Amino acid sequence: MNSSGMLRALGFGALMLATLSSARAEGTFDIPAGAHFNKDKLGKITEFFRNEVSTGKIAGANVLIQQHGKPVYHETFGVQDVVSKAPITDKTIFRLSSLTKAITSVVAMQLIQDGKIKLDDPVSKYIPSFANMKVGEEKKAEDGTRTLELVPLTRPITILDLMRHTSGITYGFYGDSLVRKAYKEANLYAGEFDLAEFAERIARLPLHNQPGALWQYGHSTDILARIMEIVSGKSLLDIEKEKLLDPLGMTDTGFFVTEPERLQRLAQPLPNDSDFRVGRLYRTEVRQKWESASGGMVSTMSDFSKFAQMLANGGTFEGKTYLSPKTFELMTSDHAGKDSGVARDHYYFPGDGFGMGLGLAVRTDAGNAKPPPPGSLGELKWDGAAGCYMVVDRKQDMFFVVLEQTPTERQRVQRTLKQLVYEALEN
Repeated sequence: MNSSGMLRALGFGALMLATLSSARAEGTFDIPAGAHFNKDKLGKITEFFRNEVSTGKIAGANVLIQQHGKPVYHETFGVQDVVSKAPITDKTIFRLSSLTKAITSVVAMQLIQDGKIKLDDPVSKYIPSFANMKVGEEKKAEDGTRTLELVPLTRPITILDLMRHTSGITYGFYGDSLVRKAYKEANLYAGEFDLAEFAERIARLPLHNQPGALWQYGHSTDILARIMEIVSGKSLLDIEKEKLLDPLGMTDTGFFVTEPERLQRLAQPLPNDSDFRVGRLYRTEVRQKWESASGGMVSTMSDFSKFAQMLANGGTFEGKTYLSPKTFELMTSDHAGKDSGVARDHYYFPGDGFGMGLGLAVRTDAGNAKPPPPGSLGELKWDGAAGCYMVVDRKQDMFFVVLEQTPTERQRVQRTLKQLVYEALEN
């Protein structure tokens, strides 16, 4: 690096340190409503992402901040693929990973709104094998060995449990509990299977905990999606296209990218950052029967910004209502708070200061949320293992989205971006 480049890098490092220090000093970011963005301060976001690309940490990113329905910041950085070197555009296709859950959950709320399903419906009403599930309780012997005792359910798993992640259904790619180990060893993703078969595979495994007892990240949204298929008589993608994607104009959002023209627009992570660490290969380019409602969708900024704006509007977009005010309030209220009976452990991914709505995290503490500190009460957020991230702040009539493909850098990038977004807000 030449001397001028080194000085720029040192200056940027000092800038970031000062930024983070001032953020911690303020203590709270619950800015009064009506704030506006300082364009000079928004420039720090550009500096940050240019540095991420130039130092080889990420291939590229698309960043959008929208307030009062109009972009206040919209920049693309780097390339969608370091091999093709094609620049990122609003039509670049990104793997959403767990942001898929947000889309699935909105369509589920539409079905609740239509009276097709109810939050207190038992899952076994639609998938009978779930009536026979057992909970795996760990027992520890004096010599330290652990065994799994299967015990009956204290109550049925409900739609509410699926939507707030309290069903006891888990993943097998994190943690070392015996139930998670059973998931890992079950070969859940082997061969060709659809959501119906996948639900039966899950039903044969023990639950991690009793329904309603613990927030537990896992395949709950896939089971929810199977119920959505049953009550609608359509495939998951077909019901999502009918009720949400097509009306919003989200024409590039779906589960697979197999067409030659679309394959040319598919973003790829850096070659040394291609392990999404979700227990399975991310086979976006191979059409399969399984439409993964918990992590399989792809989208573009052109598409996803419409979804985020609909949420920022409280369930409406361009004159059409997708979620009624009552349904939207139900979805964005905390259903895992102190009076819910839901416990939280180390794996409570929404983080301290956030409750759990029906498919989205909901901010319940303006000053002490971790991670990260900035945000307004009622903030909605979710992200995915591939790197994509959405925050909706209705108090400021604002949302921001970053689309990128970087499993290893995503959490650091998200924290820094959020800090810079809120530091650019002024009254």
